[in-house]
Amino acid sequence: MRRLSYFARETLISLRRNLLMTLAGILTVTVSLLLLGGILLFQQWVDHGTNKWKHGVEFEVYMKTDATKEQIDALRNQLNNDRQIKSANYISKEQAYNDFKRIFKDKPDLVSSVDPSALPASFRVAPTQVRQTTTLRDKYNTRPGVDEAITADKAIKQLIDITNFLRYMFIAISTILIASSLFLIVNTIRLATFARRREIEVMKLVGASNWFVRIPFMAEGLIEGLIGAALAVSGVFGLKLLFERIQEGFFQRYFVTSGEAGVIGISLIVAGALIGVIGSGIGLRRFLRV
Repeated sequence: MRRLSYFARETLISLRRNLLMTLAGILTVTVSLLLLGGILLFQQWVDHGTNKWKHGVEFEVYMKTDATKEQIDALRNQLNNDRQIKSANYISKEQAYNDFKRIFKDKPDLVSSVDPSALPASFRVAPTQVRQTTTLRDKYNTRPGVDEAITADKAIKQLIDITNFLRYMFIAISTILIASSLFLIVNTIRLATFARRREIEVMKLVGASNWFVRIPFMAEGLIEGLIGAALAVSGVFGLKLLFERIQEGFFQRYFVTSGEAGVIGISLIVAGALIGVIGSGIGLRRFLRV
């Protein structure tokens, strides 16, 4: 107990002695891990949305607004009897209008200017195999009463490309900031050990082990890393709540589970602890050579 009390007291003294450097280190850890956690959360959000889209509806067949009931029924029969098609869901004009009102509910003037007759009926089609999408689109694009068959692959590819770009950019920025936080923690520990270099020399001369000297300073780095990581985790869960608020309209298919956010949070806590311990370990190397 005496040792634990000594280590805790020395750690708190060291944290207070270099308060500005400590705060700078915590802030840098927070920002770097928040960027990293944010892009990981965003990646999960996009993955869920695009996977559900790609494996649920591969292309949509829009009927002409003046298509007859016979043409719609004929196309429905062809889609239902096609062995290359897993499912084909019919979206009536009324259903399309309800979707339109939900998506543009914040634009009442636009909604009031459109009625169900102005919107086309459609079929949302899922092939049995993804690679058949383009062939089936071309096949049904020329059927009587069909205005256009549109695949989602181009839109998804653009979204994934943008996501990958953002992911690499934020990971690069996070890496730079993590290196900066390591540098700040190293310098904080070096300042603390320099201020107590005479005391450390005396402790080593009377037989104190390297680990006995090292623990309070490593605990200081660990605390800085953990506090920064905890703040970053709170920011990640804040982002999750933001994603839930915009989960409507086009983005209703996009989501992040609490379990996935929890895994990201735990990863950030571990990363923050490692940053603190590694930084303090590097900062101590020079001053443990007596």
